[in-house]
Amino acid sequence: MATPEELRGWDNAHVWHPFAPMQEFRLEDTPVIRSAEGFELIDVEGRRYIDGHSSLWCNVHGHQVSEIDNAIRQQLDRVGHSTMLGLANEPAVELAKQLVDRTPDGLNHVFFSDSGATSVEVALKMAYQYHRQKPNPQQRDLFVTVSGAYHGDTIGSVSLGGMDLFHATYRDLLFQKVTVPSPVTYRVPDGHDAESWLKHCDGELEKTIRENANRIAAVVVEPLVQGAAGILVHPQGYLRRVRELTREHDVPLVADEVAVGFGRTGTMFACEQEDVRPDFLCLAKGLTGGYLPVAVTMTTDAISEAFLDLPWAGKTFFHGHTYTGNPLGCAAALASLDLFDRNDVVGKGRAIAARLSERLTEFGERCPCVGEIRQKGVMCGIELVPDRDSTDPFAAEKRVGHQVTLAARRKGAVIRPLGDVVVLMPAPAMPIDLVDRLCDIAFDSIEEVVARVS
Repeated sequence: MATPEELRGWDNAHVWHPFAPMQEFRLEDTPVIRSAEGFELIDVEGRRYIDGHSSLWCNVHGHQVSEIDNAIRQQLDRVGHSTMLGLANEPAVELAKQLVDRTPDGLNHVFFSDSGATSVEVALKMAYQYHRQKPNPQQRDLFVTVSGAYHGDTIGSVSLGGMDLFHATYRDLLFQKVTVPSPVTYRVPDGHDAESWLKHCDGELEKTIRENANRIAAVVVEPLVQGAAGILVHPQGYLRRVRELTREHDVPLVADEVAVGFGRTGTMFACEQEDVRPDFLCLAKGLTGGYLPVAVTMTTDAISEAFLDLPWAGKTFFHGHTYTGNPLGCAAALASLDLFDRNDVVGKGRAIAARLSERLTEFGERCPCVGEIRQKGVMCGIELVPDRDSTDPFAAEKRVGHQVTLAARRKGAVIRPLGDVVVLMPAPAMPIDLVDRLCDIAFDSIEEVVARVS
């Protein structure tokens, strides 16, 4: 077995990490994880860390969960992988049926892929092709998204994105979209108060859909919360309004629940909170409990029927990946769904949300470096500023959010910021006492770093 020093050396020499400025990353003594237990990660030197961001927003029940482990082992005794191209497999079929039964009525068709980005990519391609094959064909070539959107890193999903930090480099590769303003009251533009800004956003949404209805292939939203934009929480009723307008103008609605699904916002699926049934529902991350890369794009009978015809008619959806519907991943997902039922995970998530709200309120009152705290369910964003009375951010080169990450790591927790927004994302099944420890570490780390850089 390699020593910790050898592993870190090989990591620095050979592994290109995602979203990492590698020149600096190699200097930061990054933990190399060897194992995990419950809601803690353990590195090769035996140090333990609370998994404060749910292994990038996907872990639900913790690590080394016996029910999921056993489901994967039992599936290994049958078959590890069998293609979905021309064949079906038992766990994928059972998972599709369970998802149809659990999601909003009418989402009767399940297309498997590998990640959140690919689930959105599938929805975009399906919507685009649907309009060309429906009973009254149209050439619709425009997608509508919300400013600050993040839907993944494939070219299609990047085209939808509204975050220049992530996407500006690839602008010449992207297809056309129309962006409507985000309805959040975070940093309301000059000339508006909160109420007038929400009216403006609603008006722009309606105007955009009405004027472009014959060109719009789909409207794509992150229901209730824009995650990567900094945990921006939409006002109640906005999602329902999007659904009303899209239905009125016969425009498909894509609900990207990759980050917000599986109990993170207080219900199993975020769309439930506004009684919305989208035309496409994208799920990933928590689908397998955070174990294996499985994603799905769910859609309606009306969408599916546009792809039905004789083989030579050319209406097939020509899309598919090698590991689509992988049996191991689907077995993990089935075990995870069973745990949701038996352990009331959604209820536990609501209890965590209530405790987080208490702790975040206390911290916001005591710490002058907090500009705004945003929370929906177990999704929390703490915006750090030099002074709460100023809207000016910290200088980018100070990397305040990242410095908080490093401080928290030294204190025994793994978190990950979005710029200078410190994100806490405990797993919905995390015990309350561990949530308190996570908050203690995060708050102490914030105060330590701000005192140092101010």
